[in-house]
Amino acid sequence: MSLNKAMIIGNLGRDPEMRYTPSGQAVTQFTVAVNRNFKGQNGEWQEETEWFRVVVWGQQAERAAEYLRKGNKVYIEGRLQTRQWEDQTGAKRYTTELVANQVTNLERRTRDESDEGAPAGAARPARPTPAPAGDGGGATGEKFDDGNFDDLPF
Repeated sequence: MSLNKAMIIGNLGRDPEMRYTPSGQAVTQFTVAVNRNFKGQNGEWQEETEWFRVVVWGQQAERAAEYLRKGNKVYIEGRLQTRQWEDQTGAKRYTTELVANQVTNLERRTRDESDEGAPAGAARPARPTPAPAGDGGGATGEKFDDGNFDDLPF
C-alpha cells in the first residue's frame, strides 16, 4: 500500500497564471505561503514560511485563475510530484509541486470589496458558482469549493 497526499492552508503568493496545453486542457499555477510558529532554543517565538508550488488542471484550473488572487487564504489538497528537466546549459533541474485535486477559497468576503489592485472594469461575480451536482470538475475528479467550510476534514 502507498499514499501520496498533501493538505495545506496558506496564502497565495501571487495571482494564478493559467495557460492551455497543446491539447486544449487548462493548467493553472500559483504559489502558496504556509507559516509555522514555534519556540526557538532561546524560548522566543519564531515564524517560518514554507512556499509550495501548486498546479491545478481542467475546469478547476479555469475557476482558480478566475476567482483566486494574491493574498487569498486557501485550502489545497492533492499529491506531491517531482519533475525533472534540463535547463539551457544542460544541467538537470528539479521541482516539487503540489498537484491539486481540491482547491477551497477560505476568504470570507469577495475580492471586489477589498481588491484595489484589480484592473479597472475587471468585474468579478460576488461568489464562484459551484459545479453542478455530479460534476467533479473535470476528468480527474477535481473539485473547486466556493468557501463552504463544512467540508474541511478537520
